[in-house]
Amino acid sequence: MSDPAVSSQYEQDHTITSDAPSDVPNRLIVVSNQLPIIARRKTNDNGGSFWDFTWDESSIYMHIKDALPAAVDVFYVGTLRADVGPTEQDDVSKTLLDRFNCVAVFVPTITWDQYYHCFCKQYLWPIFHYKVPASDVKSVPNSRDSWNAYVYVNKEFSQKVMEAVNNANNYVWIHDYHLMTLPTFLRRDFCRFKIGFFLHSPFPSSEVYKTLPMRNELLKGLLNADLIGFHTYDYARHFLSCCSRMFGLDHQLKRGYIFLEYNGRSIEIKIKASGIHVGRMESYLSQPDTRLKVQELKKRFEGKIVLLGVDDLDIFKGVNFKVLALEKLLKSHPSWQGRVVLVQILNPARARCQDVDEINAEIRTVCERINNELGSPGYQPVVFIDGPVSLSEKAAYYVIADMAIVTPLRDGMNLIPYEYVVSRQSVNDPNPNTPKKSMLVVSEFIGCSLSLTGAIRVNPWDVLETAEGLYDALMASDDHKETAHMKQYQYIISHDVANWARSFFQDLEQACIDHSRKRCMNLGFGLDTRVVLFDQKFSKLDTDVLENAYSMAQNRAILLDYDGTVTPSISKSPTEAVISMINKLCNDPKNMVFIVSGRSRENLGSWFGACEKLAIAAEHGYFIRWAGDQEWETCARENNVGWMEMAEPVMNLYTETTDGSYIEKKETAMVWHYEDADKDLGLEQAKELLDHLENVLANEPVEVKRGQYIVEVKPQGVTKGIVAEKIFAFMAEKGKQADFVLSVGDDRSDEDMFVAIGDGIKKGQITNNNSVFTCVVGEKPSAAEYFLDETKDVSMMLEKLGCLSNQG
Repeated sequence: MSDPAVSSQYEQDHTITSDAPSDVPNRLIVVSNQLPIIARRKTNDNGGSFWDFTWDESSIYMHIKDALPAAVDVFYVGTLRADVGPTEQDDVSKTLLDRFNCVAVFVPTITWDQYYHCFCKQYLWPIFHYKVPASDVKSVPNSRDSWNAYVYVNKEFSQKVMEAVNNANNYVWIHDYHLMTLPTFLRRDFCRFKIGFFLHSPFPSSEVYKTLPMRNELLKGLLNADLIGFHTYDYARHFLSCCSRMFGLDHQLKRGYIFLEYNGRSIEIKIKASGIHVGRMESYLSQPDTRLKVQELKKRFEGKIVLLGVDDLDIFKGVNFKVLALEKLLKSHPSWQGRVVLVQILNPARARCQDVDEINAEIRTVCERINNELGSPGYQPVVFIDGPVSLSEKAAYYVIADMAIVTPLRDGMNLIPYEYVVSRQSVNDPNPNTPKKSMLVVSEFIGCSLSLTGAIRVNPWDVLETAEGLYDALMASDDHKETAHMKQYQYIISHDVANWARSFFQDLEQACIDHSRKRCMNLGFGLDTRVVLFDQKFSKLDTDVLENAYSMAQNRAILLDYDGTVTPSISKSPTEAVISMINKLCNDPKNMVFIVSGRSRENLGSWFGACEKLAIAAEHGYFIRWAGDQEWETCARENNVGWMEMAEPVMNLYTETTDGSYIEKKETAMVWHYEDADKDLGLEQAKELLDHLENVLANEPVEVKRGQYIVEVKPQGVTKGIVAEKIFAFMAEKGKQADFVLSVGDDRSDEDMFVAIGDGIKKGQITNNNSVFTCVVGEKPSAAEYFLDETKDVSMMLEKLGCLSNQG
């Protein structure tokens, strides 16, 4: 979906400076699907109409600006919940920008329906709530229209974000699943963006998430953020599992924080539940309209125990299960009939689909049946309210409710319990010293349940368990209700929306520190765009500069990895072309050429038998042969591999319990491979095996290391870096101190070699600093100063150097 021309146009139209003036405050751009603005069309005295805009006090996003220091300039980007005609859009945009610091995104109606109602609500929303649509062909987008609309709208959002940016120090905080590809578009436009993303919905298990056809694009979108936030550890754990299973990414814990290493970037994973604006809730409770409504409701439900439910109309709120649980309660305990009333407020549906219509009809049918069977003159067990309910009216219901029932089948945070507890704290009582009480029955599948320590948690799918939970809540003592209320109230006021916003912004600042220390680079195209962080000096190897230095040097050291460098990783024995290329380099008397590999000396000696002047370091340098006609040397004083008898049974144990894993046994090392095993199981087993081997071999002269899909045990002090040191020392002893060094590798083991070469420069073992070329294959974070894209580029480079030797 990428259009390079668009990216270029951005750079021309939106100049982003790297150094902000000292008098320019930090800017935070909050991006959400909808702006925290209420738009109403009103009529003036002349009969004409005009737009009236006010802040939406119920939006969590609006309160972010109040939570941050005054020095932080907060802008908002999003759509309006109003149909603004094309001729009005410019004027509306200017008004919103001037008065509210809001940048409006206008989306054509047809595109909006495809983007929001089809892809977001009918497809992403169910999957993120663990509902796989595989059995219902109608719910799966058969065409790519809805996905294309989603990408298009995210792209439109990126353009509007660029309009709000005023310097490179701006922060962007993106909210929720509607905008999962937005970080990718922003990175494509400006790779140094400081991006945070918070997911307000659940994140499904990897088995469910992987059913998405566009799973890679969405996940890569999130990985283009610097900080990714979730309400609970369960949701974060599922996200990390997807990253591990799909991209092989491993997470780490550092001082209480979770990090993902991705393309040289440390992406922080934050677990922090949002809260409510306590002051706003209390202000509604103090309004005259609310107090009048409270008195009216108290009179209406006098003598009754009021249970309150407040839910949106959708298939995951579990309202149908809730009313069935009430029915079960009243039938199992008839003494509560006539005394208990469930007031169910049902907010309008946000999505338009057949499932919502069906669940609405089911709820109405069940409520009608319960009222007919268990009701009596003047008493209805279920009072069903499905019309618009103002915030002040809802607050009044909170005040008079003896219990709140919040039992979605699956939900994000759900702040209804928080609003209820705060409202109960503000109940007007003739005696102000009277302890406040509240009671909650909540689903164990909502984000806030773990923070509500005094609530009764139930499995909403189990009607009997929910009914028993309602009974336990009704029978709870006043002491329990008072104690539970006070614990929950204290938590809610200390973990409000301001606390959540400040904590996220502080962590976002910390997560972006490396932006100024390292060089950023965009890789990939379209939705495959990603950002890689490198050291400032890291760049693509200029072969012209290399060839010039090569031509002028007299004592050259050339150190080459084998797999993935001289030949592709899938190859085994070298081709005739590789042998010919190596011989050209070896035949130059000014060259010392080394193959430095983890392969066994038997394989390497056999494969390169035709290269008589080639030096070889096998098994990462444990065995060294300086030429084809010389004997193998060992880097250790004694070849003691008795530890293998201890390590092999341990590895066998993990191989038997991990399908797809196997053991590679070398002369001096043992490697446990799990690249073909289940990614999550293999990763967990690798961690456990590492710990197990370290304990078993604690007194042995070996080291245990984890690599990419391997756990390796090898002798201590054996690295490719040691090989590099030996080479430079050997050349110095021969009076041929290196004045040109070329080292090429592709994996972690080669990093030791690159570091040792840097140390060699500091020690004076290399005479010409400008003729040192450490090079990694593939553009990725490395201790090397240069990179080449592929093994074929390495072959072409070496072939050219061989030709220069022949010419000389």
